[in-house]
Amino acid sequence: MQSYANRRAAVKALVLITGLAAAGIVQAQAWPTQPIRLVVPYPPAGATDVVARLVAERITSGNGWNVVVDNKPGAGGNIGMDAVAKAKPDGYTVGMGQTSNLAINPTLYPKMPYDALKAFTPIAFVAQQPVVLVVNASSPYKTLADLVKAAKAKPGALTMASAANGTVGHLAGELLSKRAGYQATHVPYKGAAPAINDLIANLTDFMLPTPQAALPQIKSGKLRALAVTSTKRLPILGDVPTVAEAGYPGFEAVDWKVLVGPAGMPADVVKTMHGAVEAALAKPETGAKLQAEGSAPMTGTPQQLAQFLKTEHARWGDVVRSAGVKPE
Repeated sequence: MQSYANRRAAVKALVLITGLAAAGIVQAQAWPTQPIRLVVPYPPAGATDVVARLVAERITSGNGWNVVVDNKPGAGGNIGMDAVAKAKPDGYTVGMGQTSNLAINPTLYPKMPYDALKAFTPIAFVAQQPVVLVVNASSPYKTLADLVKAAKAKPGALTMASAANGTVGHLAGELLSKRAGYQATHVPYKGAAPAINDLIANLTDFMLPTPQAALPQIKSGKLRALAVTSTKRLPILGDVPTVAEAGYPGFEAVDWKVLVGPAGMPADVVKTMHGAVEAALAKPETGAKLQAEGSAPMTGTPQQLAQFLKTEHARWGDVVRSAGVKPE
């Protein structure tokens, strides 16, 4: 009798344990059970916002999730990313990290609200975009070689406009000047639009804006594109050589966008979200939309992203220090 009672108790315990385990599996598979907030640390309609909304839309339509974009601009992206860093690491708050707020700002700003290498969980690569070296259409510089030759002839005489201190366009120009061995005077503006307007007005000599900012003026014949800073030519500017093709092999300076969450996110949630992003980027219509604005999808594992962030953090930090760039 005792043996029978023990067996019944053991069976009940086994059923209970199995049920709990099954419930745990169902709960894990059910994620997400609420809207996912995607923090974009820049204003609406900007380059990072456009890519974030495209990815959010594709993930929502492909998985039935509810991904809500939340714009939190300010301090070069630091305010929005700080909100991500301080969020609960359950996967319901993630952020669109970018070159500036994860690789440039940690060296540019004397004090950061977060540690760019420790405060986040790498989730997925998203996209990358080069900048375009442009001059006024009436400029005597027809090629990058022409510009470099003129800059070397009169050190500091040529002026390089930028959207702001410490932007990818600014630092890409610093990288190029160091590589090519010339000096130019940097003229920072408060945004790409006024900088481009002054370039069109012949008040500055050249600039390295994003493709979205420059393309309308290139197509209208007001600006001339001399080179792009990616390793491959842009389909939307197929006749414009890369800086590498123009005489500086291996040169690359791109603005990348990646998905990160707060440090300590569960591995299964990271895996699920990574898969959703990769599937969204693999859709032909996603690639076509990115290509139309001068971007290209990126791919890789969360582990590869972690290493990439370390490398880019060191690389852009060196550029900021060597150029002596300070925040405005």
